[in-house]
Formats: sequence, structure tokens, C-alpha cells
Amino acid sequence: MLTKVAIIGAGKGGLSLIEILYDDPLVQIVGVADVDKHAPGIRLAKKLKIPVTQNYKKLLQSKKADLVIDVSGNQSVEETLHVAMPPGTAIIGGPSAKFMWQLIEERIKSKERIEQHLLEYQSLYRLYVKEVELAIAEERTRIACDIHDGLVQTLVGLSYRLDYCSDQMEKNRARSIASLHETKKLLKEGISEAREVIFNLRPILIDQSGLSRSLENYLKTYHRQYQIKTTLKTAVNERLIASQTKIFVFRIIQEALANVQKHARAKRVDVKVSIKNETMHVSIIDNGVGFDQEKVKRDQNGQRSFGLQAITERARLLGGQAKITTRLGKGTRVAIQIPIGSSD
Repeated sequence: MLTKVAIIGAGKGGLSLIEILYDDPLVQIVGVADVDKHAPGIRLAKKLKIPVTQNYKKLLQSKKADLVIDVSGNQSVEETLHVAMPPGTAIIGGPSAKFMWQLIEERIKSKERIEQHLLEYQSLYRLYVKEVELAIAEERTRIACDIHDGLVQTLVGLSYRLDYCSDQMEKNRARSIASLHETKKLLKEGISEAREVIFNLRPILIDQSGLSRSLENYLKTYHRQYQIKTTLKTAVNERLIASQTKIFVFRIIQEALANVQKHARAKRVDVKVSIKNETMHVSIIDNGVGFDQEKVKRDQNGQRSFGLQAITERARLLGGQAKITTRLGKGTRVAIQIPIGSSD
């Protein structure tokens, strides 16, 4: 059954009532009255094509309303309503009406907060879509370089050495045997490089090999590839760290090191991971050129800004926080604090 409602008072209370009742399929707002023709509720009612008036008595005379809600706060209006109310029409006014619109206003605010959170998560989702696209491109390039500059060169060298061994087999047996030993050593290096490439293709194995070991292997590859000296200090009980946390921390450190390689012009970077008071502490410190944080924040589309956002958002998703400290010419320090959960 459709309830026809008239609203007297188009201030904050009337505005809230219109916002919540207009979309209710069981309610029809037949009129809104307020002496102030510029009241926010009057403006909204006009926009929604709801009849408006400055004389509330006209609403009563029309006899269209089943229910009159008075949120004007005017004592004389309330008294008039009780005297002039048409038969069969209900009235809500005074403290009851105020309580009702306050509840409605709180509901509207809650809805707005939910919508704001949804917008934040949508922004976060777009950030990660963009991050994944960039990460895939960078990962492909890095792995291609690893294979070409390392593994392929090793295999080519092995091929040449085997040809040399074959040629020397009859000419100089001793030299051929020595060359075979060197070839075997190169083959072991090639196998080790192949394992590193495979490891970098399968970061999910972090949970099996452990965060400390995974970081150790990654920093070794990083040093060899970019000629930036690295140190690693870890003091963690990995059984206390959830699988998701391990992977996220690994990716945070990876992103920070990528920023160092791309922008810092550093010669050294120190990585520390420890647990204290049920909180994981991670720091990545380089001796590079540093940067102007305010300038980077303004450049929302810049690569460095995007990398810093990725670090901050990953830490936030784990319930933690990231703090980035830097000065021009004084290097950069990325400090992460993450509450640890139980291991899977």
C-alpha cells in the first residue's frame, strides 16, 4: 500500500527525509513546505519534481497526504497541525520527528562511508591492474636479460669449449682433459643460473624455501645484474609469518630495490628484516642521490610515484604502514611495519 507523505520543514531534517524516502517504492512525497524558498530540501524537491510551497497550510488543505512529518522545529506549526489536521491523516512531529530524521541522516552517512570505501578499493584495484601490467612487462624484460646475458652466454661458451676439447683430443690429450674440467665447472655455473631464472619465475615458492633464503637468492641475482652491492640481515621466526605476508614483504622489497636501480644511482643497499613485539620490521636503505618527496607526490603518473604507491598500498593491505625518508644527496630509507599473523 502506497503511503502519501507531506514534509514540513526543508532544512537539514527535511533534506534527509527526502533523500531516504524518495526512492522508497512504498512512499510518495506529495509536497514539501518551508518558509525559506532557498532551503536545501526545497532545492532538492524541485530537482526531483516534488511540489513545494512556502505555506504549509496549503499541504493540509490539499488533503493528499496520509502522513504529515513536521521537522520545522516551530512550536506554532506543531500546534496548528494538531488543530487543523484533516481526518484520517497521521502526524509525526516534535521530538519523534527529530529522532526519526537523525536516524535517517545517520543511515545516509553510513551509506556514504560505504560508497567511499568502495571508491577506495576501486582505486586500489586499478592501481594493482596497472602494477600487474607493468610488473609483467618488467619481469619479461628482466628474465630475457638474465637468460641472454647469463645462461645463453654460458651455453655458448660450453659449446666452444666442447669443440675445442674435440679438436685437442688427439693433438694434446692433457690439454683436452684440463679443458673438460673447466667445461664441467662452467656447466655447474650454467645449472646454477638456470635455477635462479626458474626461481624468479616462481615467487610462490617463497613459502617453501623461506623468506630469508628467497631474499638471499634474489639479492645475489640483483647484485650480479646491476652491480649494486647488497647486504641482508634477517632475524625472523618464519613459522610466525603467514604465507601471504611473506609474499607481500618479498614484493615490497623487490619494488623498493627496483626503485633504487632505476632512480637512486646508489652503490650500496642494505636490507633488514626482523620481528619485535609481534610486528615485522623491514628496512631498505640506499646511499643514492635521494629525491624531493613533495615533487614526486605531485607527479602522480611518474614511475617513482607509482612504485612508492605500490609499496604503501601493499603494506596497508597487510594492516601495516610504510614510511619513506629521503633527502637530496643523502639516500633513501624505506621502513615498513607489519603486524604478523599466524602461519598457514
